[in-house]
Amino acid sequence: MSFLNEFKKFAFRGNLVDMAIGFTVGAAFTTVAKSVVNDLVMPVVGL
Repeated sequence: MSFLNEFKKFAFRGNLVDMAIGFTVGAAFTTVAKSVVNDLVMPVVGL
């Protein structure tokens, strides 16, 4: 199955626990990614 079909199955299944975990992991990853860029990449680039 394609990714889109799998996502449709997940999204319309209605399992709120899975969605809550997904949002939490997404928020944590966003914070980590911003921190890596701001603290490691930007000083090297010199901006």
